[in-house]
Amino acid sequence: MFGLGYQELLIILVIVLVLFGANRLPELARSLGSSVKEFKKGVNEAKAEETTPAHKDEEKKA
Repeated sequence: MFGLGYQELLIILVIVLVLFGANRLPELARSLGSSVKEFKKGVNEAKAEETTPAHKDEEKKA
């Protein structure tokens, strides 16, 4: 996974815990999850728009 080993991930987790505290960690995880979900939704919508029949008709006219 991105060239990161378990030791590196553990260090990153400890840094996040120190910076944000254990109380805010669930809130951060929820926020990150919803952000990733919205990003994926946008990417999928862009791909769908790119392959619509109207777009293919425009390519044929050109």
